[in-house]
Amino acid sequence: MTLPPVELGAFPRERAGELLTLQRAAYVTEAQLYADARLPALTQTLPELVAELAGSSCLAVWHGPRLVGAVRTREVDGVLHIGRLVVAPDLQGHGTGSRLLAAAEAASGCATATLFTGHLSEANLRLYQRHGYVETHREQLSPTVELVHLAKHLAR
Repeated sequence: MTLPPVELGAFPRERAGELLTLQRAAYVTEAQLYADARLPALTQTLPELVAELAGSSCLAVWHGPRLVGAVRTREVDGVLHIGRLVVAPDLQGHGTGSRLLAAAEAASGCATATLFTGHLSEANLRLYQRHGYVETHREQLSPTVELVHLAKHLAR
């Protein structure tokens, strides 16, 4: 069986519904890790996502017509803020997240990138550390979720 071609590019905002569906699917495992179905990525509404996309950039990966990964970024005061890196559950661990992370960094002119993930999200922490991110601090989000903030100097 031949796999459809893989494409990486700017995410078209008019397909926000697809992105919301992917985001929810990708965050189900996070909700299970934290025993919390009220994670912000799972409760975000379509109008909230559309508003977020209007103020940020979004890169996406497709396998043929299927959206399989995305990452959102914002540049603020010379710092690249990376958020909501999502990959379809059946493709996690196969390089899509790494590809999106590298593309987000390469598309930026910033000297520093920052991101965060939950303290129990070991696969995410390994991914970010493998790509040169180091922990800067932690923040208690809720009684069950602690955010681990990481940063990386981007060679320019």
